[in-house]
Amino acid sequence: MNLRVLISLGAWAAWAAAQSYTPPKTPWGDPDLQGIWPGNMGVPMQRPLSMGDRTALTDEEYAQRVAQAQRAAAADNEERAPQDARVGIGPPSYWTERGKPTRQASMIIDPPDGRIPALTPEAQKRRKEARGGLGDPAEWAGKADTYEDLNLYYRCITRGVTGSIIPVVYNNGNQILQIPGYVVIRNEMIHETRVIPLDGRPHVSPKIREYMGDSRGHWEGNTLVIETTNFTDKTSIGSNGVGYNGEGGRHSNGLRLMERLTRVDDHTLHYQVTIDDPATWTKPWTLLIPLKRDDHYQMAEYACHEGNYAMKDILRGARAEEAEKP
Repeated sequence: MNLRVLISLGAWAAWAAAQSYTPPKTPWGDPDLQGIWPGNMGVPMQRPLSMGDRTALTDEEYAQRVAQAQRAAAADNEERAPQDARVGIGPPSYWTERGKPTRQASMIIDPPDGRIPALTPEAQKRRKEARGGLGDPAEWAGKADTYEDLNLYYRCITRGVTGSIIPVVYNNGNQILQIPGYVVIRNEMIHETRVIPLDGRPHVSPKIREYMGDSRGHWEGNTLVIETTNFTDKTSIGSNGVGYNGEGGRHSNGLRLMERLTRVDDHTLHYQVTIDDPATWTKPWTLLIPLKRDDHYQMAEYACHEGNYAMKDILRGARAEEAEKP
C-alpha cells in the first residue's frame, strides 16, 4: 500500500479494520464482495481548512452534524402546499438520500489536510483556454448555444468512474457481482456497468479512449485492486462527474485511478480510490468512502438519455430568452 496514504489516520483505520475481519468466499475462492452497497454518506469531499490534519470530528462537531441531519429530515417531512411543487427548480427535498452522520471529517484522506491538491500550471492554462476562453465546461454553467455547452452528466451520458461512486442526492445504488475471473460493478445513476477482468491481461491500446476508462483488477489478500487507464479528457472528478466549487474538476486523458475495495465487516465495504493525473494535479489524492450493504435496496431504472425533454427545453428556452432581448 502507498506509504503516503498509510500515514493518513483515515487510511490506517481502514487498513486496520480490514485486518481484523475475514470476508466470506465465493465458491471459487475469491473474497465475496457481492451485494448492493448504496453510497449514502453525509460527509463533505474536502475538509474545512480550520480542521487542519484532523481526520475525525470532535464530540461537539459530531453533535452539530447530527443536529443538521435532524433539521434536514424534519424539513423533508413537512407538508407542502401544491404551489410549492414547482417544476424546473430541482426535486423536492424529501427525494434526497441523506445517509447517517459519521465522524469522518472528509472523503479525502490524503493529502493529510483532506484538501484537493493544487492544479498544475498546465491544468490552469488548459481550464482558462477551454471553449475559447469561457472556462472548463465541467465547472462553467449558463451558456446554452449547443448541446456541447452542457456537461456529460446533464446530457445523461456518464458521470465517470468516481462521479458514479461519490454519494449525491439520490440514486446512490452500487451493486457488485462476481463470476470466476471477473468482477462487475453497476452504478444506479446513469446505468453504468463495468466488467473488470482479473486474469492479468494488459490494458487495451492507448489509442482507445473511453469515458469510464479501461479497468483491470487483481486481488491483494482480501482487497480487490482495480487500475483504470485509457480515459478521455471529457469527464471530471467530483460529485456527479462535474467539478463545482473546486471539488475535483476536469482531468486529462493521462488520468490513472487505483481503486481498492475491502470488506471490513458483514455490512461495510471500504471503497478507496487514488486519483493520479500529473498533468492536472500537483500530486495524487485519495478518497475513502465506506459503503453500507442494504439487501432491501432496489436499483431503479435511471431513465435518462441525451435526447430527453430537458435538453430540448434548455436549448429552446435559451433561444426564447435571446429573442426577448432588445
